[in-house]
Amino acid sequence: MTAFVKAVKLGRSMSYTLTLFDADGVSDAQRRAAEQRFRQVLEETLGDASLVAPVYTAYLRIVATYGEAPSPDTLTDAERAIFEQWQAAETAAVAAVFGPHRYMGDAMYEIGV
Repeated sequence: MTAFVKAVKLGRSMSYTLTLFDADGVSDAQRRAAEQRFRQVLEETLGDASLVAPVYTAYLRIVATYGEAPSPDTLTDAERAIFEQWQAAETAAVAAVFGPHRYMGDAMYEIGV
C-alpha cells in the first residue's frame, strides 16, 4: 500500500458520481446496471470505494501538471503509483462495461468529484 493510499484511508471519505453516456438503445435499468458494474470494477481495482475520488483527483492533478502521457522519469514515485493505479482501474472498468477492444477515448463516461 502506498503512502498516499494510507493517507487517504486515514482521511475523510470523498464521494463521487458516475454517468455513462454511450447508452443508445438501452433501457434505464440496463444503463444503471452498467454504471454499477463500472463502479464495482473501479472500486475493486483501487481497493475500496473511498479511494476513487481522491485517487481520481490526484490523477487529474498529475495530468494537468505533466500532460496525458507523462514520461515516467518526470514523476515522483508517489505520482507514478497514482497515475498507474488510476489507469489500471479505468482500463479495467471500461473493459468490464464496454468490452476489451473498446478504445479509451471512445468510452463515454463522466466521473464527478
